[in-house]
Parts: sequence; C-alpha cells; structure tokens
Amino acid sequence: MSTIHVDVVSAEESIFNGEAKFVALPGEAGELGILPGHIPLITRIKPGAVRIEKADGGEEFVFVAGGILEVQPHCVTVLSDTAIRGHDLDEAKANDAKKAAEEALKNAKSDLDLAKATAELAADFQAGLFPVRSPLLRESLLVSFPPHIDMLKLSG
Repeated sequence: MSTIHVDVVSAEESIFNGEAKFVALPGEAGELGILPGHIPLITRIKPGAVRIEKADGGEEFVFVAGGILEVQPHCVTVLSDTAIRGHDLDEAKANDAKKAAEEALKNAKSDLDLAKATAELAADFQAGLFPVRSPLLRESLLVSFPPHIDMLKLSG
C-alpha cells in the first residue's frame, strides 16, 4: 500500500504528522484530492476541513482558517495561521457560531460589512468555536467566503 507523509502545521504547533492514503482539502478553485505520487503543487487553500485518510484506515479532520498547501510526490504540507483538530471542537458552539456567521454574512450591505462579518467569523474560528465531533456536521462547517475577501489578510 502506497502512502504519503502529511504535516499540518499552525502558527502555534504541529497539528498532524503522519502517513496517509489520501488527503482532501478546500483549494481556492475547488476541492483538492491528494494521493501518493501527486505532482508537485503549491497553492492557497480556503477555510474549511482538511480530511486525512490515515494509513491505518482511520480518518482525521483538521479545520483550517485558510493557508498554503505544498505537495511533493511523497509529502503534503499544510501551513495555516490557525488550525484546530476536529476532535477538539465543540458541536454546540460550532452550530451557534455558524448561525451567527451566516446571519451576519446575509445581512451585510456593503463590502465593508461583508469584510467585518468575515473577520468576525475568522476570529470565532481562531477562538476555537468551530466544530465537530459529529461527522454529520462536517458539511455544515464549510463556510463559503466571497472570493474577494482575502482570509489570509483578515486573520493575520
């Protein structure tokens, strides 16, 4: 069985370091799937879930507030200012934060309002309010940010 080494690193610590069969994460142009032997790639990633299918068959979820992805044929590195292990997240806080974020984004009347709402959402993410112990909430955690809002600048 072929594997690829995966490192997910935040500004504070190494979040995941190990072997995997597959990695999926939110790229700027859509979902990226990385298998062992993938061609080299460097790209920005959007806020959302990094799904790691570990070599032992288990799954690990890490939620990132955007960042940079580097892929080499035998190594994947995810660099993010903020990254949180899926099992460290709280479901109730996640639902509350998601609802508040969706409401703020929906009610934004200008680009400035939209930027403020997006910055508040990034702050909630950094405070650890995003989710989930339940796999059922995985999809609900992926918040779509407008393409003209640069999360790397807002969260830094």
